[in-house]
Amino acid sequence: MQSITPTSQYLKALNEGSHQPDDVQKEAVSRLEIIYQELINSTPPAPRTSGLMARVGKLWGKREDTKHTPVRGLYMWGGVGRGKTWLMDLFYQSLPGERKQRLHFHRFMLRVHEELTELQGQSDPLEIIADRFKAETDVLCFDEFFVSDITDAMLLGGLMKALFARGITLVATSNIPPDELYRNGLQRARFLPAIDAIKQHCDVMNVDAGVDYRLRTLTQAHLWLSPLNDETRAQMDKLWLALAGRNEKIHRH
Repeated sequence: MQSITPTSQYLKALNEGSHQPDDVQKEAVSRLEIIYQELINSTPPAPRTSGLMARVGKLWGKREDTKHTPVRGLYMWGGVGRGKTWLMDLFYQSLPGERKQRLHFHRFMLRVHEELTELQGQSDPLEIIADRFKAETDVLCFDEFFVSDITDAMLLGGLMKALFARGITLVATSNIPPDELYRNGLQRARFLPAIDAIKQHCDVMNVDAGVDYRLRTLTQAHLWLSPLNDETRAQMDKLWLALAGRNEKIHRH
């Protein structure tokens, strides 16, 4: 049985005509293919002991090796319509098994805040949260990595380092490069370790040069539709669904 890989899925999309050849996307797929192959051929480190058992181990002089080098990930950034999320999804869907998570970055931070509330009073709560993620996954895929909240910025410096230290691989999409994250934010210096960790453990790729698929849809459309009747409404509905990347029909009441 032939395995499903990022490359095979990309070629399938080209053959089906749902996407057009794009040199930048091809390069991104090549990088994702390398990550995929390295993950498939690597043995992930065991989840780290945390909480009470870890402290007991320290009391008995046991030192746990918590430093693991993850498979190097990929941070793809660029404007809207460049297919970043689609590329990341090709990679995610190719990975076998369940030790992978795909999250909108906002939802990831919501979970972090919920767990911090639960862990109030614990020492090193971010380490415990990182342990919990490691117990569930070896790969994190973040869609729309963006930081605007000072609380998030303060947390991410330690959390990103803790996740990478446990051997978790990151693949992320964003509209901006890592160095521009939380630009001009309050106490930004405390967020810089997060940027450094991302750049240390991920290749950074700008996917802007190439086809903007949403603009491509617009350039192929009739943008002036008149008169307003059932036929023009149907054309507008079709255009809207194409831009939204959806296939269902719009039902008007």
